[in-house]
Amino acid sequence: MTVAFVLGNGQSRDALDLTQLIKLAPVYGCNALFREFAPSVLVSTDAPISRAIQESGYSKKNVHYTRKPLPDLGAQRIPQQYYGFSSGPAAVGIAAVDRCRKIYLIGFDLGPTRTGHFNNIYADSEFYKKSSATPTFTGNWVRQLVTVARDFPQAQFVRVKGSTTADIPELVNLPNFAHMDMVDFIDRINNTKDL
Repeated sequence: MTVAFVLGNGQSRDALDLTQLIKLAPVYGCNALFREFAPSVLVSTDAPISRAIQESGYSKKNVHYTRKPLPDLGAQRIPQQYYGFSSGPAAVGIAAVDRCRKIYLIGFDLGPTRTGHFNNIYADSEFYKKSSATPTFTGNWVRQLVTVARDFPQAQFVRVKGSTTADIPELVNLPNFAHMDMVDFIDRINNTKDL
């Protein structure tokens, strides 16, 4: 079974060494991740950060999907079926389109920090809200993840849960959507257990 890791930017992702993940399987990531790490595939949907990524030269050297690629800068257009999706769910969809059949979602916290604020490891940086801001509404992201899971019933989706990961009832009832504690996931990748 082809495995992939899809990185959201929730704080729970901070527990991982990303360079270790990319040695094990393709890594799909979103938005400002490009500042510190080049995943196998980067996805961005908001126009300002998408433009900054492309203008930095990143898209000419790395695989980058966005809604409206700028001419001659190397980015690719997000597949039509996920064109209107947010970055994280679009990245999950692209991993599934790429025939990955076991897809781990890491940093898809879909809820606030423990103090009830905006949950994103890039908070307080360019293109992101302040860490003191109210949490982002995640209902659209949840609906989009449900759509991807239903589009690919033969794929298995595993959401890795850390201390800032919200419980999402809509994801619990999907037959091909499972959950795993971050501690168990780290044990699995550190001890080369079956992914």
